[in-house]
Amino acid sequence: MEKRKLGSTGLAILPFALGGNVFGWTSREPDAYRILDSFIDAGGELIDTADAYSAWLPGHEGGESERLLGNWLERRGKRDDIIIATKVGLLPGAGGKGLQPSRIKAAVEESLRRLKTDYIDIYFAHADDPETPLEHSLEAFDLLVKEGKVRSLGASQYSAARIQESLDVARDGGLEPFRVVQPELSLVKRDAYEGDLQALCLKKDLGVITYFSLAAGFLSGKYRSLDDLGNRDRAPRVKQYLNEHGLRVLGEMDAIVAETGASHAQIALAWIMTRPGVTAPLASATSVGQLQDLMGALQLSLAPEHLARLDSASRTSIADPD
Repeated sequence: MEKRKLGSTGLAILPFALGGNVFGWTSREPDAYRILDSFIDAGGELIDTADAYSAWLPGHEGGESERLLGNWLERRGKRDDIIIATKVGLLPGAGGKGLQPSRIKAAVEESLRRLKTDYIDIYFAHADDPETPLEHSLEAFDLLVKEGKVRSLGASQYSAARIQESLDVARDGGLEPFRVVQPELSLVKRDAYEGDLQALCLKKDLGVITYFSLAAGFLSGKYRSLDDLGNRDRAPRVKQYLNEHGLRVLGEMDAIVAETGASHAQIALAWIMTRPGVTAPLASATSVGQLQDLMGALQLSLAPEHLARLDSASRTSIADPD
C-alpha cells in the first residue's frame, strides 16, 4: 500500500502506526525489541507513545514506554528513518500539570532524555486543558519547534471546536499550529471523529492518526461475553461494547471473515483506512505474530459491498459524513 501524506507535516507514512502503550507494560524487553524491529523491517515508520505510559500500573510512574523505546533506538543506532510521536498533558510533574507552559517545558526534556534523542517528530497535547489559555500552551509548543526539539505538533482527544480555536490562535499569534490530530475511531465508536472533526481535518489538511482502533481488543473478535474477559486489564474498557450494537458489528465481521479469510483485526483496521481524512489507524501488538496479523490489513482491500455492510452495522446515531 502506498504511503499517505501526514497532513502538512511534510511526512508520509504507511497507513498503519504502532502503538507504544504496551511497551514497559505487557510487552517488555527483549520481546518488545523484536516487535519494533519487525515493524520497521516491514516498512513501518510511526511509533506512538506518551510520557504517561504506563503510570496506571502499581509501581510505575510513567515514562516506561519512552524509556524502552529510547533503549531500542540506542541499540538500533539509526534514528532518521523512524517517526517518534509522544505526548504531554496527562502526567503531572516538574513544572506543574496539564498544558501549563512550565509543564510542557519540563516534560519535553524528560521525554527527550528517556527517548535518548535530540528531537521528537510529533509532540501531542495528550488532552485538552481548558484551565490553561490556549495561547499560553501554543506559545510553549511553538518555542519547542523553534528550538528544534520538536518538528510538528499534534492534538489528541480535542473537539472540532477546540481544534478550530487553536488554529485561529496560532494564526493570529504567528505560532506553530497543530498539524496532526488523534481522535478515537473504530467500528463501534465513530462519533468522536465523524462529523465536524472529520470535516475540519479535510478542510485544514490535518493528519489523522486514530486511537482505540480495535476498541481495546473487542474488535479482535475474542470477546463475546463477560466470561471471555476474565480478569484481563482491559476488561472494564471492553465491557462497554458487549451490547446489542457491539455484537451486531461482530456478527457482520464474522460473515466477512468467512468470505475473505482475513482476521477480525485486519477487517477493523482496513475499514478505518478507508475513512475520509484518516492517515493511519494506531494499534499495539504484544508479539511479532500479532503485529504481522495487524499489518496484514495493509494488503486487505475490502469490497464496496463489505464496506457498505460494515458501515450499516456500525452506524448508530451519528450524522452521515457523506
